[in-house]
Amino acid sequence: MRCREQLTPFEYHVLFERGTEPPFSSPLNDEKRPGYFRCKCCKQPLFDARAKFDSGTGWPSFYEPIDPEAVEEELDTSHGMVRTEVHCKRCKAHLGHLFPDGPPPTGLRYCINGIALDFIPKEQ
Repeated sequence: MRCREQLTPFEYHVLFERGTEPPFSSPLNDEKRPGYFRCKCCKQPLFDARAKFDSGTGWPSFYEPIDPEAVEEELDTSHGMVRTEVHCKRCKAHLGHLFPDGPPPTGLRYCINGIALDFIPKEQ
């Protein structure tokens, strides 16, 4: 993958070896400014800051992507669990997981590794 040279070894591990960053380790967990979050690798816009909420889990959480076509879902049965993995549709980078315990209006929680994202603040 072309972006490998742009990633640290840990970023590569999370994005392309399905790793997970430690909870509460990403500064993006506390990001509250207007703007959007894009894929660290291919720069595709993924989540609007307006859909972000504090889930208390330690990872940035969103109730919906900017565009449903921006992300893909896949069954993940690793670690003895049954979960829904979320990855970037364009470059296939692992982003995190999707859970059915989010707030309205969707009831969904996209639990995303902050290390997989770049935040782009809205220009004032």
